Amino acid sequence: MIFETDRLFVRQLQESDQSAYFDMMSNPNVMRPIPRNVMTEEESNAHLYKFLNTEHTTSDTKVWAIELKEENEFIGLCAFLKNNENDDEIGYRLREKYWGVGYGTEITKGLIDFGFKHLDTDLITADVYVNNLKSVKILEKFFKRDIEFFNTEDKCTDRRYKLTRKEWL
Repeated sequence: MIFETDRLFVRQLQESDQSAYFDMMSNPNVMRPIPRNVMTEEESNAHLYKFLNTEHTTSDTKVWAIELKEENEFIGLCAFLKNNENDDEIGYRLREKYWGVGYGTEITKGLIDFGFKHLDTDLITADVYVNNLKSVKILEKFFKRDIEFFNTEDKCTDRRYKLTRKEWL
């Protein structure tokens, strides 16, 4: 286990996550707000296996599973990575059937705590597609707006949020 929140465990991804991972990555309602194309089963499996084989202690990209404590159920993924300015950035994605019950807010707070307390970072950022209103609402609970920019990879306008250790602690 990497860390836990009240209702969630964050752990390494596992091969046994494959079916639930595909459920998330093939769902247009999950992928559209990012915005990304849905994945085929083959693409989803390749995406998962890329992260299964990443050395999390040395890599700048750390992608983990989010699991419900009570049910031991894979509900999504979360990550620490580096943005285009080499700052620490968090991200998360949840399976649609787990939307609307506070898991997005809970995992965002957990990632922030983990980043400041265990990864020893002084700044955490989060980028979001400006039309992804549910994620915007979550990020605005914790972060300050920074800049808006055109994301050439996803072909959309993103907004960057920032939070310093001093503001958090």
